[in-house]
Amino acid sequence: MILASIGALFIGITLGLLGSGGSILTVPVLSYMMGQETKLAIASSLMIVGIIGLFAALPYARQKLVKWRTVLVFGLPGIMGAVAGAWSAHFVSDAIQMLFFATLLLVASYLMFKPVKVQYSKSECSERAMVKIAIDGFLVGSVTGLVGVGGGFLIIPALVLLGGLSMRLAVGTSLVIITMNSFAGFIGYLSVLEALNLTIDWQIVGLFSAIGVVGSWLGHKLSNRIKQDQLKQGFAVLLVFMSFFILYKTVPNLF
Repeated sequence: MILASIGALFIGITLGLLGSGGSILTVPVLSYMMGQETKLAIASSLMIVGIIGLFAALPYARQKLVKWRTVLVFGLPGIMGAVAGAWSAHFVSDAIQMLFFATLLLVASYLMFKPVKVQYSKSECSERAMVKIAIDGFLVGSVTGLVGVGGGFLIIPALVLLGGLSMRLAVGTSLVIITMNSFAGFIGYLSVLEALNLTIDWQIVGLFSAIGVVGSWLGHKLSNRIKQDQLKQGFAVLLVFMSFFILYKTVPNLF
């Protein structure tokens, strides 16, 4: 439980620092440290990430670092995608979900290694870009609902490259979108748990959420003092190792 609590704190800190990445560790922590069934870990992760994301977004919202129009354009399709992704979990085995999860870790590590530098002015944010953002929102929401990740590592590049947002504005906006997608995915996942006779352990959800919220506030306080590029690259290395560990655990179950 001590290691799991440290993991929850680390998840919160990285989410507050980067607006992405940290939540992708929630499912492995719940599954491998707490011994939860895969689908139960995913559902629990959605609630935990939603709660942490909500509290992590508050300081950004107070500082007017949330682009609400983009939240609607990206977030509403994301909610629909999250519900659809959660529903599809009825038909996907645990091993396939974790294989997909391991692939996502590698994608996340690549995006963190590759710095996002291109920014567009408001005049360049065309209606076509908004359509692309909406489509990306649906796809990211689907990923959130299926495997229980917040998806910030996919959201932030889209907001910067397509939406023309600054990095800090993208982080705050991403946290609001993560919260919306996670809660929608959790609601969609309830029928999956019911079909499998699984029950949420609210004690674990509450503990992880509380520790994660504290970590997210710490991360936000540190965000102006730490070089985020170096932090992202270090975190990307951790994601690569985590991906190979999950593959080591998962691949034998495919045969």
